[in-house]
Formats: sequence, structure tokens, C-alpha cells
Amino acid sequence: MAEMSIEQVATQLRTLGVRRGGVLLVHTSFRAVRPVEGGPLGLIAALRSALGEDGTLVMPTMTDGESVFDPTSTPTCDMGITAELFWRQPGVRRSTHPGGSFAATGPMAERICAPQPLAPPHGPDSPVGRVHELAGQVLLLGVSHSEDTTLHLAEALAEVPYSIEHPCVVEANGAVSTMMIPETDHCCRGFNRVDAPLRARGLQHEGLVGHAQARLCDSRDIVSVALGLLAPDPLVFLCPPEEHCEECDQARASVKTRGGVRNTGPA
Repeated sequence: MAEMSIEQVATQLRTLGVRRGGVLLVHTSFRAVRPVEGGPLGLIAALRSALGEDGTLVMPTMTDGESVFDPTSTPTCDMGITAELFWRQPGVRRSTHPGGSFAATGPMAERICAPQPLAPPHGPDSPVGRVHELAGQVLLLGVSHSEDTTLHLAEALAEVPYSIEHPCVVEANGAVSTMMIPETDHCCRGFNRVDAPLRARGLQHEGLVGHAQARLCDSRDIVSVALGLLAPDPLVFLCPPEEHCEECDQARASVKTRGGVRNTGPA
């Protein structure tokens, strides 16, 4: 495959519908996008070029939660090389959630990365929630809606009945402890159920960016479609029991035992 220039990729992004001056939350697999001039940093440059100086670029920088989180040094976990390099660039802010951090650069970065409650990690008062509040867009670049954290926001808004607690190392007032943080966790393959209705309603722009298939949607459209699916069936995003998906089975079992997601204070 021929290497694509930064400007070629930026043109693809504009053609897809990335709004100049807007807020853009990106989930990406560079392996699907490559080869691009400058590698992952070239892709970041293309994203910033498409957004322009007045735009705000956001990426997930989540960690494993197994050690004290330092937003200036703790590496990401399973977020991909692009996100890992992005938060390390000059002028990029990173939020302080010990497990569910995001990074952003641009005029809205400080607002997006402001402190948030520990739970839910992707609720209305979180970077994902603030992208939604700001009428931002979501770009899935070489990945599907199964990697779309905005759908966890929809779960929080719908108050789905499942919740799984995960241990996370938290530092508060100089004291380090391990807390159980509840979240709407499952395998997330079911999130791909939003693909068809988004496409059918003309709410999802699709095309090539670099060499990867890309999906671009408004955050509010993703949430609206997801809420429409969750209203008649709050378990719609879980794999059915006959598939014996361990993660979804755990989420389904939690419906009988959970006592409600608690707000555990700011992160």
C-alpha cells in the first residue's frame, strides 16, 4: 500500500465530514490506517489540520488502574499507539481519572479534561459526557462501535441495571488505597447494534481515512439511537445467554445483585 501524506489524510477527514473548529473524539487503530507520512504522529497532525486551530481533538488514554495514576507519566493500556503518543505531545491536557482518563488539545481541552467523579467513568460528568454536551463528533477509525465509549454514556443516561466493580488504585490526600469502581462493563460487541440504525437514518458518514474504514457520527446521534434501543430492552447490548460470553454473563448476573452505582467523589 502506498504511503499517504498528512495533507491527503486531512482531506479525507474533511470529506468524511469532520467539522472545522469542532470537537472530535477519536478511537483509532493505526495498524488499520497505516502507512501514513510521519506514522502515528502524522495521523495526529492530519486530525489537527482537519479540525483547524479552533478545533479540539480528544482521545481515550485509559490505564490498567493497577498503580497510582500520574497523568504526566502513566502509560495507556490497550488504547493503541496513536493515543499513547497523543497525550505525550506538548500542549495536550490529560484528565485525572485513575482508570478512565482522556486527553485533549484545543480550546475546549481544559473543560473536557476537568475533574470528574470516579463512577461512572463515562457518565455525563466525564470527558465523553462533555464531548456530548459540546455537540462533538465521534470518529471510529479502523475500529467499530465496540470501541465507542460514547455508548457507555448512553448506558449511564439510560440507567441500565447492570454494573461490574473493578479494583483501581486511588490516591487521595496523600493516602493510597484500592477502591472498587462500578461501571457498565461487558464485552461491548453488542454496541455494534447501533451501526445499522445510524446508517439507515443517514446519521453515520463512512469512508476511507488513510487505508482504514472510518465511521463519523455526532455524539448526540449515537446517544439518541442507543437510548432508543435501550428503552424497550435495557440488556440489548449484552450477548444473549446462549452465547456464553463470560463478560456479558457477569453483567447479566449483576442485575440481581447490584445496589446501584455510587458516586465515589471527584477524580
